Amino acid sequence: MKLAFLTSTPLTPTEGSGTFVGIRELERALVGLGHQVETRALAFRSGCHTLDRWLYNLGLVVMPPVADLAVGFDLDGFLWARRRRIPFVASLKGVIADELLNERGVTRVLLSVQAAWERKNVGRADRVLVTSRYSAGIVERAYRVPAEKVALVPDPIDLADWEQRFARVVRRPAEGPTVLCVARMYPRKRIGDLLEAVSRLRQRLPGVQVRIVGSGPERERLGRLHARLGLADTVQLLGEVSRSRLAEEYVNADCFCLPSVQEGFGIVFLEAMAAGLPIVACRAAAVPEVVPDGVAGLLVEPRQPERLAAALEEVLTDSRRRKEYGEAGRRRAAEFDAPRVAERFLEAVRPG
Repeated sequence: MKLAFLTSTPLTPTEGSGTFVGIRELERALVGLGHQVETRALAFRSGCHTLDRWLYNLGLVVMPPVADLAVGFDLDGFLWARRRRIPFVASLKGVIADELLNERGVTRVLLSVQAAWERKNVGRADRVLVTSRYSAGIVERAYRVPAEKVALVPDPIDLADWEQRFARVVRRPAEGPTVLCVARMYPRKRIGDLLEAVSRLRQRLPGVQVRIVGSGPERERLGRLHARLGLADTVQLLGEVSRSRLAEEYVNADCFCLPSVQEGFGIVFLEAMAAGLPIVACRAAAVPEVVPDGVAGLLVEPRQPERLAAALEEVLTDSRRRKEYGEAGRRRAAEFDAPRVAERFLEAVRPG
């Protein structure tokens, strides 16, 4: 089968975040199964991503995709889909109508425009794919999509690639228990809650180290909070790193923590579990569907830094529990190996 992937999400892990990773891994897995995939990527960048996305979709009308099936990620395809001549699937890596609730000002206004486009996209699609039951509920409520039109296909992880990278890593000498966080710095990721939690935790667990990978719109604000809390000796803001460097960070950590309150899926949790890390996160959005509470880690109520600190202390001071959570996490991550997810995708988009 020949598939056309339509996406105006930047095809880099720096800007495209988990959406890019999910698209890339699915494409690789489908090609590995013998299918053809042509990804129509964003070519023009004006500096206004909302404008870029509209122009990208106008371009699809001018030069329509040629394939047996077109897959539009998130809002992409909404203009072309009105006059399409091939089957069309809308695949939502997140739900924009949900994501905008944690934003403010101009960003929220622009996301509201994108959410209106995404609503048109799912309305015009033959099938709508979501990555979690949480997202399915949002799509049905916010976009009025009938439940029978929606199918669940989680994000995939390339386990073989990660395991090879982990195996090549040389461990650093441990200077203290280490917590890793990996995220694009959006308000919904609540990284400030982690900084607040660490300011409490270091009093109870001297020597604890926190390493935060990623950048984004919240970078300056988080830098100011980092300075105000006096975390220079405890928390390192590493910025963007390569995939190989990220593997080093996973292998050298003792625990993974991301206190996000809005996740359509959360592929970084899979990566951390594949590395054998116990997880500390929030009982919010799709996170409990990916990270089984009390099995692969501990989930706490969102927006409560004190509870986050207590959970981190509980995990970091109990080596037996860390090992049990880590082993369970590896088994959990294996359920989302890319070839298995690709088969689920093909089953979901197959006519009838």
